[in-house]
Amino acid sequence: MCRSKDKVQLVVARYSEDLSWLGDVRYPSVIYNKGETTVDGAIALPNIGREAHTYLTHIVRSYPDFAEFTVFLQGSPFFHMEEGANSITLAEQIQEIVARNVPFKGLAWFRLRCDQLGRPHQMGDLESKGKWLGWGKDIPVGAVYERLFNRPSPSQFIASGATGLFMVRKDRILTRPLEFYEKGLSLIEADPYDAENTGHAFERLWQIIFNGSKVINP
Repeated sequence: MCRSKDKVQLVVARYSEDLSWLGDVRYPSVIYNKGETTVDGAIALPNIGREAHTYLTHIVRSYPDFAEFTVFLQGSPFFHMEEGANSITLAEQIQEIVARNVPFKGLAWFRLRCDQLGRPHQMGDLESKGKWLGWGKDIPVGAVYERLFNRPSPSQFIASGATGLFMVRKDRILTRPLEFYEKGLSLIEADPYDAENTGHAFERLWQIIFNGSKVINP
C-alpha cells in the first residue's frame, strides 16, 4: 500500500476529539484545531464556520499543492460511517478508493436529498435547541449555490458528501480556481457562528463543488 504524502493526505477538523485513531490510519495528516485543548502539530483556527471553514481554509492555503487524494474528516468521523467503522476500516476504504482512482467519494453511510432550503432537515429538532444560532431555520443550499456559481440553483440536490466526510482527487479540486474557494471562505466568514446555516449548506454542496464540471465555473 502506498503511503506517500504525495498520494494521500488527511485533513482533520478537530474541536476536542481524541485523535489517537490517526495512528492506525497511518496516512499523513494535517490537523486544524478549533478547541481549547490542542494536539501536537495542529494548526490553530478560530472556532467559526463549522468544518466547512476548516476545509476551505486548507484549500485556500494549500492551492494548488495538494496530494493526489485528500481525505476531509471531522475529528470523530466514525459515527456517520458504515456500522462497525473504525480506523482500520477507514484505512482500507481509503486504499480501495485510491486503487480504483475514484475522483470523489462521500464516506458517510447515507446520502441526502433536499430542496433549495435544505428540506427535509432536522434543524428544528428540539434536542438541539440552543446549540447553534441557526437552530429552527432552513438551510440556504440554493442561495449559497447561486452565490458560489453565479447561476440559477437546481431545484433538488443529492448530497453524497453529507456530514463533511469525503475524499477527493487533486484534479477535482483544481477544476475550480483559487478565487472560487476564496469566495466560499468569505461566505462562511460572513456567517461565522452559522446563524444563517451557511456552514450547513456546504454539507449539501461538496459533491457539486468537486464534480469536475468546468461548465458551471462562475
